[in-house]
Amino acid sequence: MKVTTRALTKPDFEQLSEFRYQMRRFERFSEHAAQGEGITPLQYLLLLHIKGYPERDWATIGELAERLQAQHHSVVALVSRCEALDLVTRKVSETDRRQVEVHLLKAGEKVLARLAELHRAELRSLKGALTIPQIDL
Repeated sequence: MKVTTRALTKPDFEQLSEFRYQMRRFERFSEHAAQGEGITPLQYLLLLHIKGYPERDWATIGELAERLQAQHHSVVALVSRCEALDLVTRKVSETDRRQVEVHLLKAGEKVLARLAELHRAELRSLKGALTIPQIDL
């Protein structure tokens, strides 16, 4: 079955452009906020994805790789850098010795809490500006 779609119009491109602009503004804010706390934007995202993993307060390297859309070995290196800063720790799973759990440490919790509050305030300020474009896909 062939699906027909209409050609994108000038207003469609304007909506896409505005959406990407607002996303980039938020990303840039996030980058500066993380750097202000002495960590990289990826380190912030790692902490966020550990704390925000559904139904528990830790995540495996594989789960974090999926959340970060990164290669497994890159996440291992990122976790190592965060361990060196005493932000996270690794623990071998008690239920599956092949799995390594990544947990936040107190310092990681504190940095994450400060950054999350800044991000929440920034998201409030963007209310209405960051909307999904209404393009007939």
